[in-house]
Amino acid sequence: MSDMSEAPRMERGEDPVGRMTNNHQFKLLADIPVRMSVEVGSTSLRLAEVMDLAEGSIVELDRQADDLLDIMVNGALIAKGEVVTVNGRYGIRIIDIAATENRLAGIERRG
Repeated sequence: MSDMSEAPRMERGEDPVGRMTNNHQFKLLADIPVRMSVEVGSTSLRLAEVMDLAEGSIVELDRQADDLLDIMVNGALIAKGEVVTVNGRYGIRIIDIAATENRLAGIERRG
């Protein structure tokens, strides 16, 4: 994790996609809200194991501590990144953008 307090921040209303917003078709979609989430890792547990969880329990995930995290938009993988801090809050630095085919495949599955 790194400190990004000096990094430029994207403010609400700022145009993050530049030239694409000149495209009329894109402008029709630009204001649709989407949910971005970051997946640290996952694991499979039996229901009995979940019921046995208590304060202080540790659950091992399927990812190494130095692996990049999955950045998801509406459940579809769009990028990989790393955790940073921005003015005392968590943030995510994009390291690798997923291939277009992979991003579209995630969207098509839900369609």
